Amino acid sequence: MISAETVRQVRERSDIVAVVKVVVPTLVKKGRRWIGLCPFHQEKTGSFNVNPERGAYYCFGCKESGSVIDFMMKAEGYTFPEAVRLLAEQAGIEIQEERETRDKSEQDRERRFRDDLLAANAVAAQFFVDQLRSHPHAGYGLRELAKRGLVPAWHSGLERTKVDDALDAFKVGYAPGDWDALAKHFQRNRIAPTLGEALGLLAPRKDASGHYDRFRHRLMFAVLDRHGKVVAFSGRALEALPDDDRAKNEPPPKYINSPESQVYVKGEMLFGLYQAKNALRREANAIVVEGNFDVVSLHARGIENVLAPLGTAFTFEQARLLKQYAQQCTLMFDGDAAGKKAVRASREPLAREDIATRVATLAGGKDPDEVVRSEGGVEKIRGAVQHASGMLEYLLEQALDEGFVAADAMERAKRLDYVASLLSSERNSLVRSLAKSYADELAGRLDLVRSPEAFRALEQHVKKALDAENLARGNPQMTRARPREAGAAERMAIVGSLFDYPELVLDPEVLDQLEVLEGPAVPTIAALRRALRTGPSGEKSLDVSVLLAHLPTSIHAFAAERLAVPQHEALDQAKRHLMENANKLRKLLLARETTEIARKQASLGSDWEGSRSMAEEALRHARRRHGISS
Repeated sequence: MISAETVRQVRERSDIVAVVKVVVPTLVKKGRRWIGLCPFHQEKTGSFNVNPERGAYYCFGCKESGSVIDFMMKAEGYTFPEAVRLLAEQAGIEIQEERETRDKSEQDRERRFRDDLLAANAVAAQFFVDQLRSHPHAGYGLRELAKRGLVPAWHSGLERTKVDDALDAFKVGYAPGDWDALAKHFQRNRIAPTLGEALGLLAPRKDASGHYDRFRHRLMFAVLDRHGKVVAFSGRALEALPDDDRAKNEPPPKYINSPESQVYVKGEMLFGLYQAKNALRREANAIVVEGNFDVVSLHARGIENVLAPLGTAFTFEQARLLKQYAQQCTLMFDGDAAGKKAVRASREPLAREDIATRVATLAGGKDPDEVVRSEGGVEKIRGAVQHASGMLEYLLEQALDEGFVAADAMERAKRLDYVASLLSSERNSLVRSLAKSYADELAGRLDLVRSPEAFRALEQHVKKALDAENLARGNPQMTRARPREAGAAERMAIVGSLFDYPELVLDPEVLDQLEVLEGPAVPTIAALRRALRTGPSGEKSLDVSVLLAHLPTSIHAFAAERLAVPQHEALDQAKRHLMENANKLRKLLLARETTEIARKQASLGSDWEGSRSMAEEALRHARRRHGISS
């Protein structure tokens, strides 16, 4: 466990502007803060604010906010420990750790082993890249690339293009057909064969005489995690070598992939995510394809917001990972049965993460790699994305295609059941409420209107399913907005001034005025005092993490905004605004008390002495409201 003191130092000493600028190059300074285009949502006018004094950021558009550590986690996809360790390294802060249940030496051993695995993968990746340039049989791999229009400049003798950028980004290489080329390379580089075995790169020989390569005579693609580390490989089979009779008679699997290891879990990775990160933020949409070549081919033609799920359908973990980079995606799977099945299987994971999903179809059932290589291929891909169907619309089209009319009664009933379940399981309440329109449109298109019984069956089936679903979900009632409580604006202005300049809570003159506060504002003052730090030279600073930990939850959103975007440029300006609003609030409170006294006086009726006493108290309140001394 990283110590709390290390985390505090990282928050205080990290240069949040430098960190954010890597992702937000549009960041420019304006007064005490920096403003740029938000990396978390698409916008044309900058609403993303960074406050280097507080180490905080806030977006007025999407309301994202947090510290420099939060930014690394949300924008770059790091875990909390990864973000802290990277920022600590950049700021020259020594990591202090606290032991929990496990001995520190065990943690160190695990960390070293993981680092050794990543180092071995990096060596293997470079080896495969080098072999594509130098091995006598590398021409087989180059011919496979040439079929896709992916000839590297160093081989063609032409100038470098986006093709070279894509091949470099995915570390495309060649695994020699020799049985132990990589094993010998590991030995020369003093890499233990057990590491290669743990990664699935090497396998032990049956006679225990050593290890042999698992990937042989294949075009290699490196699988990178979201931080750019090589965690696995995918190898595509090539045309058989002249002397390999076995491969000629029994063709090997088209693709073989690294098995899962300590650094690679297939269902938690997305092929191409690291290479697509910047494009995903720019386009705010992820194009999801099936194969490695689809991803690389599209990248090489300038379509960079593309990735693949290292399988045929999304897992819940992959959808959760994608959500950190894009709020919507377009599925562009192959048009065969496997591709359609993958679309159906992807629906629930993507819906659970609220990723708006559309489905693009390509003419002739071609895959994206084929289309993008054709004349005008890039525009065809972009057009398919632009005209993609909604997920529900696509699934309905597939369920009620031409085969529906030719199906027998049992098959029709089965498909109608599926249509009803699709509509009733739709999460969007507006779409569910339009189910009758869907039913009418589909019935007309399928000529069900010629059979009134069939149409009524469909209509009733859908209605029944929707009624049950609506009942299960519940119908939220609209609640009337409550009028803002008197004095709320003044209290917010006072607290806002204190967030701008927390040292005001130590000013005796200000403290006298803070007595008028009530509700969540009172514990907010206590939280500010607790979070205020005094430096060696007497300078004041605010520990934002301590503040947020002790603030009432109802004031968190306001605090996040004001900490990142202060409204006062100077201390005296903030104090003056605070004092003015405290005076207004005091008058409001006195007015409220005077009204309450008058109400009580009216209730006393003929009690002369009680009424006289109430009247005197009301007069004193009136004098105080108008600043008249007693």
